[in-house]
Order: sequence, then structure tokens, then C-alpha cells
Amino acid sequence: MNLRQTLILCLGVFTLSTVSAQDVPIKNTNIKATDSLPEDAIIVKRVPLESKKSISTTDALVVDTIPSSSEGLSIVLFNDNTWQYVRDRSISGTDDTVFTEYWDTTKTHPYNIELKDLPTSMVVDLVDTLKSYHYPIKGRITSKYGPRRRRIHQGIDIDLETGDPIYSTFDGRVRYVGYIAKGYGNLIIIRHDNGMETYYAHLSRVDVEPNQWVNAGQVIGAGGDTGRSTGSHLHYEIRYKGHSFDPLRLIDFESGDLRRETFLLKRTYFSPYSRFTQDFEEEVQSVEEDKKIEKEATAMKYHTVRKGDTLGRIAINNGTTVTKLCQLNGIKKTTTLQIGRRLRVR
Repeated sequence: MNLRQTLILCLGVFTLSTVSAQDVPIKNTNIKATDSLPEDAIIVKRVPLESKKSISTTDALVVDTIPSSSEGLSIVLFNDNTWQYVRDRSISGTDDTVFTEYWDTTKTHPYNIELKDLPTSMVVDLVDTLKSYHYPIKGRITSKYGPRRRRIHQGIDIDLETGDPIYSTFDGRVRYVGYIAKGYGNLIIIRHDNGMETYYAHLSRVDVEPNQWVNAGQVIGAGGDTGRSTGSHLHYEIRYKGHSFDPLRLIDFESGDLRRETFLLKRTYFSPYSRFTQDFEEEVQSVEEDKKIEKEATAMKYHTVRKGDTLGRIAINNGTTVTKLCQLNGIKKTTTLQIGRRLRVR
């Protein structure tokens, strides 16, 4: 069996496997949650992005490209008997509004969305079947999220040595790079394809620039103590629509493990007094809830926009309403439909 045949066979197994069958360590908990998925929860799906190194970074020559059953995903074979998955960002089916709305490379906080205008809860896919995740850095937490010395600490501080590499947590695009003398110091902000943004502050070195696409695990800079800092550490924030929540809800920074693959983000989490360690038993999703969300996700149905399609026609053909389509996809009734875009219809 040649390499192409082997990979096609592997691809078949890959497409049949579930997210939970992948090999990135996910820390589970047997503590039961008291909350279930609310009826008004909004499903925030990931936008497909390239999850591996670009072809130009290897000296090997491309000998073949194999399409997969996933839209925009191909397998590239090299002449040194290696291969990698490659995503095509040019596919119009991706929700490019994630990287256009409130996109400002000159401001640290461009959003103008009040907390009351956010849904009460959102289901956020953190990784896809390619496992696009990497810890920013592993280390001891020296300052937690929340009130600190009469101020609100919007993130966490992780101990490090100046020069330690800092990694992009998920796939995404660099929105901001700058220096803030009385605050963040050297700061990198990356917006990810699930709509969240991660902040990396007090860096001694910056290796990326605004509008640059980055992959999970890519080195984006080096740790330091620039700006308002009393010692070398990484100040790390996770925000959604400009509002921060405790990063410990997602990541165990001592082990580097992602706590879960799908995250129920509640509006109450954006309170500076809502810390992961304070309400562990009430807020952490149980294994049963994770399985429930995954089951609901597999039941979703999508429609690829074709020439002549309208929201009304799509709604009728799929037994739903235009209002429901708009809610599921975060669009308006006046939104122009691009041919090739994938809309969730169920």
C-alpha cells in the first residue's frame, strides 16, 4: 500500500472519529454541574483556519494533494514521506466577519458592546478535530483574576524567566501589537476564529505583526517585564467581545492542559468577582454536560449558499424561519449572502 492509499484510509478513520477521540490532553472532572444548557444559548462555532505550518516553511517538495470530506481541508504529501493538513482560508464559506467586525489594529479595546447586550450564555468550540491548541506558557500563577489592590486584575500573571518563548493559544490573526509604557508593556492581541481574543503582555520580544495569521503553538514572542511590571512574568487575558473572564476556566497552566474542548461561557463569568477557584462546584462543566453539548453539536445541519438563494427560500426548504436562521448564524435579515457560505439551519 503506497503513501497516498494509506493516507486516504487514515482520512476515512479520521472523519468518523469524534472530537473526544483525539490525543490532546483534556482534563476532565467528575464534579457535577448544577447548570444545564439554557434554551437561549447561542452556539458559537469555530471558523476553519490553517492549523499546521504553511507549506513554505518546509524544504520538502509537494508531490500530491488529497482532498478530504471537510470543506477547505486537504492533505498535502511531501517527497520526504511526511504529510500535513492544510486549510484554505480563501473559501468563502468561512465566517470572515469574525476578522472584520470591530477589527482595529491601533486600539487595545475596540469593542463597544455593553455586557447587558451579550447573551446569557454561549457554547464556544475551543478546538476542532485538528486539535488547534497550545498553552501560552506553563508555570506558577503569581496573581489571579479579579480584584487586586483596589484595582481589577483583568487576567492572570504567570511566572517565567525573561526570554522564555510565548505561544499562541489557538489559531487566529494578530489584531494588535504595541507598547504601553504605564500598563501592558509590549503587548500582542490575537483574535481567534471562535471570536475570543487572547492578550500577551510584558513581553521582552515580539515576533509577529498586525494582520498576521498565526497557528496554535506558534512562538509569537518572549516573556519579560516591560511596562508596568515588578518582575518577569506573562500577563495573560482571555476576552470575548471586549469582556474578560478568568483564563483558569479554560487552561490548567501548571500542566498546560486544556480543561475542555467545548466551553459554556456564561455572562456571569465576566464579573471580576466570578473566579474559577471561587465557585468550582457550581460552574465547572461535568463530563455528562460536555457529552450532551457534543451530541447537540453533531445534530446540527448546514446549508451551503448557492446562486439565487435567499434567507426565505433556505428557511422554507429546511423547515425553519428566517428569524431562526439569523439567530443561529449571528446575521441580520438584510445580510448579503455570499455564494459558498455555510449557514447553520438546525
